[in-house]
Amino acid sequence: MTVKVGDTIPSGTLGFLGADGPESITTDELFNGKKVVLFAVPGAFTPTCSEAHLPSFVANYDKIAAKGVDRVVCISVNDPFVMGAWGKSQNAENILMAADGSATWTKALGLELDLIERGLGVRSQRFSMIVDNGKISHLNVEEGPVFEVSGADKILEQL
Repeated sequence: MTVKVGDTIPSGTLGFLGADGPESITTDELFNGKKVVLFAVPGAFTPTCSEAHLPSFVANYDKIAAKGVDRVVCISVNDPFVMGAWGKSQNAENILMAADGSATWTKALGLELDLIERGLGVRSQRFSMIVDNGKISHLNVEEGPVFEVSGADKILEQL
């Protein structure tokens, strides 16, 4: 079952590349008592993700933060090393580049994308959300392989 507006974020742990290597953060640490914008991409270094989705948040980070957002998080079913390298290549130093390497948390959200037949494994659907103190207040899930409703412009309208 897919999460919906009003739902509490499921518990889980995500990885990221810290100064000394891979680190982890729980969803409680990430969301409790905070306003967070989270967006998910099917894969780091993939065309739409690298050319449009992540860049929309990098370019609009200051506007998003000015709306009272404590943190902006990009998540993908990749490992922390890939997410760290991708963030560095995209100048995303203000965005937490979070890894859900086994898609465990993505599956808990009900937003996984099965691309096994195409040789790409289980990925995340492309989506964005606003989470207020652990509850989803806005959720934008793309229908199919498009980039229309999950970018920073839509999030700015919703904040």
